[in-house]
Formats: sequence, structure tokens, C-alpha cells
Amino acid sequence: MARMSYISSVERYQEYQTVIHDLLDSVLASLEDGVKKQQDNRYLIAQYPFLELQYCLDKNGVQLGNNVCFKRQYMKTLNNRGDSQDLSERPYFQGIQQQQHTRFTPPYISIATNHLCISAIKSLHASYGENRYLVIDVCLTQLIEFIMGDRTRATMTPFFKAGYGIIVSCLFILVLFLLGRVFGDIYSLLFVRSIENDPLEPFTIIIFITLALAIFDLGKTILEEEILMHKDIFRHSSTRRTITRFISTILIAVSIEALLTMFKAALGQSQYLLPAIYMMLAVVGLLIALAIYVYLGAKAETLLLSAQRNKKGH
Repeated sequence: MARMSYISSVERYQEYQTVIHDLLDSVLASLEDGVKKQQDNRYLIAQYPFLELQYCLDKNGVQLGNNVCFKRQYMKTLNNRGDSQDLSERPYFQGIQQQQHTRFTPPYISIATNHLCISAIKSLHASYGENRYLVIDVCLTQLIEFIMGDRTRATMTPFFKAGYGIIVSCLFILVLFLLGRVFGDIYSLLFVRSIENDPLEPFTIIIFITLALAIFDLGKTILEEEILMHKDIFRHSSTRRTITRFISTILIAVSIEALLTMFKAALGQSQYLLPAIYMMLAVVGLLIALAIYVYLGAKAETLLLSAQRNKKGH
């Protein structure tokens, strides 16, 4: 599955904003201690993999020294840069001048890394005799994965994608095989033998087409749900969406097969009548069960979100 989308990241940030701010306060305290002792704080990346940049500002909002970049892939472009740039117009700097406690920006797209991030700024004036400020930029997606205990699963994502990719490839190969059989039968029907020899031959071709459609739809669902899209395993709606799509694929396939079986019965093969009726009843049962599942799942999630909002309000 893909990494967390920006909308999901912002929603999680709003949900856990207090926890995130407390965590960043503790990180700033650790970094501030390193600034006082002139220590290199890059070892913190092992503990806090969401850190991206660290830098200091003077009382006028001018950067003191170069950036300290925590991300290896950005060190060449961001390290040893930034000295003396004027950041006085940044909202977080203007806010920290008005209120001396730690300030946090809303989520924004970083110009430096093109990631969704937030910045935190803390005053260091007590240590230096004049106002100086310590600023850190953090990757919001990795920060949320960190606080939710989702780091290990996130690191395994490429392996999951590879496994699902192999499965999807096998399904698509099977679709190509079925389509090859379909084209061969159509050619044979049109140019080799007459339909009068076997009036049910077109229905056999339709069955192969239906199987190819169902398998293709199944492969597409796996590709979208498990490789291309982000699935938030902590939300019931993601699981409900996946199950709904899989059941819908099965419903379409069974419905078409039931219709074809009914046609066979109408053409004189009465032994197919009861199986067709049973399949139609199975389709109706699946539809009712799916409707109940979707309704109850949505209602349960609404109650859960309402309870969380009420808890925050208190």
C-alpha cells in the first residue's frame, strides 16, 4: 500500500495534536541541551526518524549558521546552506515573539523537501543573554507513523507491495490466457464450425469472458487497494471499503453466471433451472448481507468518531 495521504496525515495530526506537540517539546529540549553543550545532535535521527532540519535564528529572524539536515538523501542539498537567510516573515517567528512558549506551525508543504511537514520553534534567550530561537522541521507522515507505532509495518511496505505485485501479475496473466481462449473460440465459431452444431457454444464463450472480467476486477482491486492506495489499518472504514469491493466483484461474477445458467435452462436444458435459481438467491443473500455490513460498519464508525470528539471536548 502507498504511504499515508496528505488528507489522512492532516486528519491524524488534528486527532493527536496534543500528543504530537508534547513529543516535539521533548525533542526540542534534547536539541536545546545539545546546542548548549555544542554537541552534534544527529544521533537523534536513530530515535526520532521524522526529524528533517534543525537551525537557529537570532532576535531579528536571521538564521545563525547552516542547516543541520537529519535526512541522508537531502544532506547534499540542504547541509552547509541557509546561513544568514532572513526568516523574519515566517508566521512561526512572528508568533514566538508575541508568546514565548513553544510555537507550532499548521501542516504545510516544505520547500526544502517537498514533504508535508510542521515546524516547531523554541526560544533560547535564557541561555545566551539575548533572544535566539531553535527551529526544527519534521516530516508529518513519519511523525504520525512514529506515535502510532506503525514504523515497522511502514518499513515492510516494499515487501508487501512486491508480494501483492506478484499475485496481481499472475491474475492478469490468467486473464490474458482466458481472453486468448475466447478469441480462439470466436474465430472457430465464425470461420470453422457452424453454430447449428452446438447452439450453447456462445454461452461457453460468455462464461470465459465473465471469468476473465471477474479475475481482472479482482486483480484491479488488489492493485488499487494494496499497492497504489494508502490503507489506514487503524480506521475501520479502510477495511470496510476493501471488503465491500471484493464482495462486489464476487456479486457481479455470480450474477452473470446465474443469468447465463438461466438462459441455458430457457433453451431447453431444464437441469440448469434449479442451479440458476439457487445462484440468484445467493446473489440476493450476498446483497442483503453486504448492505447490512456496510450500514452497521458506517454506523459504528460514526458512533466511535462522535465519542472521540466528545472526549476531546471534555
